[in-house]
Amino acid sequence: MPTRILPAGADPDAVRSLTTLLSQLPDAEPQPPAGDSTQLVDTLARLAAESVDELPEVVVVHERIGPVPALELIREVALRFPAVGVVLVSTDASPGLFAAAMDAGARGLVALPPSYEELANRVQAVAQWSTGVRRHLGHGAESYGGAGGTVVTVSGAKGGTGATLTAVQLALAAQASGRATALVDLDLQTGDIASYLDIQFRRSVADLAAIADISPRVLADAVFRHDTGLALLLAPGEGERGEEVTDRAARQIVSALRSRYEVVVIDCGAQLGGAGAAAVETADTALLVTTPDVIAVRAAKRTVRMWDRLQIRKAEETTVVVNRHTRGTEIQPALVQRITGTALARTTVPANFRELQAVVDAGRVHELDGRSTVRQALWGLAAELGLVKAAEQPSHRAGARGAVGLRRRKE
Repeated sequence: MPTRILPAGADPDAVRSLTTLLSQLPDAEPQPPAGDSTQLVDTLARLAAESVDELPEVVVVHERIGPVPALELIREVALRFPAVGVVLVSTDASPGLFAAAMDAGARGLVALPPSYEELANRVQAVAQWSTGVRRHLGHGAESYGGAGGTVVTVSGAKGGTGATLTAVQLALAAQASGRATALVDLDLQTGDIASYLDIQFRRSVADLAAIADISPRVLADAVFRHDTGLALLLAPGEGERGEEVTDRAARQIVSALRSRYEVVVIDCGAQLGGAGAAAVETADTALLVTTPDVIAVRAAKRTVRMWDRLQIRKAEETTVVVNRHTRGTEIQPALVQRITGTALARTTVPANFRELQAVVDAGRVHELDGRSTVRQALWGLAAELGLVKAAEQPSHRAGARGAVGLRRRKE
């Protein structure tokens, strides 16, 4: 049986040279290369969704790949796709890098420029390891969800558009349908999820920032278990501690959560920092919440353009949700979509703060009446995004405009 090998690197010439050498290996079947970390992870997730058997046995990662650094990318692949063996190729073949690569989850390190014999031996050994893992999985391989849980980020076009309420209700809907759900507050300086749910907590996301290897036990110690069943990972009570959560730490935390929960909802707030940018970049679905007024829509357009300039996310891969919608407003969802160039959620959230005021003031938004039109709309949005189990999807849907991009696609 041929060994499927997926090369990945940002330098076209280096990847072309590597692919040529890989094609010369016995029984090797090089796959079309991935040009960056996002394309690699998306390709593996798509294949894993079909079957573990569709995944390549070996992934060869060139040291010059981005936007996620090579070692962080290896760690994510090892966590999300444990039946795939990863080989790092680098000009630095020192014992220090070898140890770091092994700690990240790589199965081997090959020096650049690679020799035929060294590359052949390493690829063959990794392929045998991968085959053994899949044999060990046996018939359970088909049920293995290599892509891990679904990650949804919720960002506000500007402050006050309702991103936190949206994130909380999406998570509650997913949890209520029977899915293990984590709700994360990455609005690191001004996060309000703890206030919305009326809880006191000791540990926060900042406590995980300095941990190199987040084990299930370490993660469980940092998570607050809410009465609704939600697992909460909260923003630090001292806003200045938010600086401890770097983009690298955020990626590691999101990967750890994804491997443990079926649904991960992340409130990124309205201010873009390194941690929030990393979350949006790695999410399956990125929501941008706006209200139908000129200031907020301009802010949404500005945010989308910034994400694109920084190569965090393309406009067409972002889904805008219109909050506080009324039929009489001059700015309708279709116009918001044209202005921002994004996908548009079919579900709109009606303007009805009177329904919310009592539970918001009490800090108990999880007790929002099920007959509330706002809650029905937000739970309908959760169903639209595929966050709830089919049998539990709410029958109510608000609005029927536009289309929503449910999964990331990179060209």
